[in-house]
Amino acid sequence: MTKLVYFAWVRERIGKAEETVELPETVKTVAGLLLWLKGRGENYAAALEHPNVIRVAIDQEHVDHAARIAGASEIALFPPMTGG
Repeated sequence: MTKLVYFAWVRERIGKAEETVELPETVKTVAGLLLWLKGRGENYAAALEHPNVIRVAIDQEHVDHAARIAGASEIALFPPMTGG
């Protein structure tokens, strides 16, 4: 099982702050995770409409979308940071 944590407008659009999921064996990278999540329903599709802007951290370490997720206990999804 993998804990997914959502922040800011990603959380608002999905409608929950976190969840624990059993990822399919076919989901091996961050990009694959985002694609799989988009298919889970309208809220996920809305939150991940532009997956290229979503920032991701695996076990509290920021990674790019090519990163492998094997062994991750927590994956966090963030919207792009704004200045200020």
